[in-house]
This record gives sequence, C-alpha cells and structure tokens, in this order.
Amino acid sequence: MSRKTRHGRIIVGVDGSPASVQALRWALDQAELTGARVEAVCAWEGARSRGASGQVYPDDDPAESAAVALSEAIGEAVTGRDAVEVAHRLIEGRAADVLVEAAESADLLVMGNRGRGRFTGALLGSVTQDCVHRAPCPVVVIRNENTA
Repeated sequence: MSRKTRHGRIIVGVDGSPASVQALRWALDQAELTGARVEAVCAWEGARSRGASGQVYPDDDPAESAAVALSEAIGEAVTGRDAVEVAHRLIEGRAADVLVEAAESADLLVMGNRGRGRFTGALLGSVTQDCVHRAPCPVVVIRNENTA
C-alpha cells in the first residue's frame, strides 16, 4: 500500500493588495510551523484599452506591474524573517485559473479575502470565491486585519 507523498507546498495568491500581503504573512507563519515551502503566485493578463476609434492601446505593461506588485508584497511580508524562503512566479492568465492550476499537488492555497477588484463591499473577491470552489486542495482565506 503506497501513500501519496505531499511536498509541504503552500501556494499564496498575491496581487499586491493589503489582503494578499496579510495572506502571505499567514502562509509564512504556517510554513515556519510545518516546514512547508511557500510559493507566491501573481497572475497578470494583457490589459488593453480602446481609443475612440476602436484602436487598441496597451495600458501600463501588465507583466511589469505584476512583477513590481509581487516583489513589493514579498518584501513587505518577509521583513524580519529568514526562516522561510519564498519562491515566486509570475504567470500570464486569468487569476483564478492560474491559482487553481498552481495549487495542483499543493497542501494549501492561501488567499486574501479581497484583492484589487471593483466590488470592495463584497465579503470575498471574485477570484477568491472562484478558487474556493475549484481548488484541488484546501483553501485558507485570510481577512486583512486592517478591514473593518
């Protein structure tokens, strides 16, 4: 009888929002307790805007914006810590799809309750809600301690 081997892997969805930084902090605490590895994942899509003539113009470079947000979030969350190394990945695609795929063979998927979406009054953001329903592993949703 063979057992399925877990690799002690925690995936964290990071978009640079305060809730995602709090989720990353929680994942680091959990990794310190369990010896798991933490992987911060930031998804980006090729955002475009249309001019009045219908011509497509690129907004900011979405990959660069995502890289900056990920780097700053990791820097903020790991300050004063050295026990856990954080791997990071930038992946192009719809955030929920990217995170669900990244969570394959993970022990946990950790997310903030709200990210950078438009519906700030919602209890859960749309990406978090989608992942809660579709993730192949347990999902931990962390509420940003600065939200009332």
